[in-house]
Amino acid sequence: MKYCIALLISLTFFTYTYAQDTTVIWDNQQITLPEAVVKNNLDYKNILQRIKNDTTFYKAFRNLHIIEFSSYNDIRMLNKGGSVKASWDSKTTQHREDSCRTMEIINQQTTGDYFDKKGNYNYTTAEMYASIFLTKGKVCGETNIVTGHEFDLRNKSGMEKHKEQLKMLFFDPGKKIPGIPFIGNKLDLYDDDAHKLYDYKLDFIDYKGSFAYVFTIKPKEDLGMFGRDDIVMDEMTTWFDYKTFEVLARNYALSYKVGVYDFDVNMQVEMTRVGELLVPKTLRYKGDFAALFKKRERGEFTATLFDFKR
Repeated sequence: MKYCIALLISLTFFTYTYAQDTTVIWDNQQITLPEAVVKNNLDYKNILQRIKNDTTFYKAFRNLHIIEFSSYNDIRMLNKGGSVKASWDSKTTQHREDSCRTMEIINQQTTGDYFDKKGNYNYTTAEMYASIFLTKGKVCGETNIVTGHEFDLRNKSGMEKHKEQLKMLFFDPGKKIPGIPFIGNKLDLYDDDAHKLYDYKLDFIDYKGSFAYVFTIKPKEDLGMFGRDDIVMDEMTTWFDYKTFEVLARNYALSYKVGVYDFDVNMQVEMTRVGELLVPKTLRYKGDFAALFKKRERGEFTATLFDFKR
């Protein structure tokens, strides 16, 4: 039966692939829908609402706290010319026992000033990578629950506040981030101001042998010079499982330049499944950023996760 349904969906999809797109209004936003979505009477309003409220992307990373896995870590800090000036290339394994997790470095190779003399990270990029994928010492009592673990900037300052803001940007792109001068509100891709700046498109496609919704947000092409000044998200594309609405992959690019800081960041994340758990499989990052009183960082990394165990 499920193969018949899949075939029907597939035939319908390809029938309307080359048909005219349709524009609808949802939540004061102008959304472009392919004819396949419209003709099949798919509940696009419910689909869009679930996409907007998604927490599966963040939960996939929290799932890493309750399982065992290995990772190849390839991190490179670059100079102005693009040559490597510092790097950390390693294989690590996370162990979990009695509700606690620890990390073992299987092998590693370090170049340049990736670490300082005390073994601390010399780069914000390296510190952020470690906070997502690496474990220092023994960490106990964690869960993968998302509800009640929203990001919070209260009682945080300095680097801790900065890291929290970066995590908000990474795990929940498209939402406002308080405390970032000049651009905090410009990161909201769903408010009335954003609707004037961005195009939104929902599509239904074949994704690696299955079906998925793909939701794309891009700046409008006719913004002009002054409109471009309000753009932070250059593109965000997310693939969602058509049954569970879990994030299968996400690509996004952000850039902005103002007097006190500037950044240009690209990221691609791909998920996989471990039993009933969704977890990240690969993450690629390339970024260039600078802030007042801080040296410019140009970095790139690839995290390749494998050998997952419950």
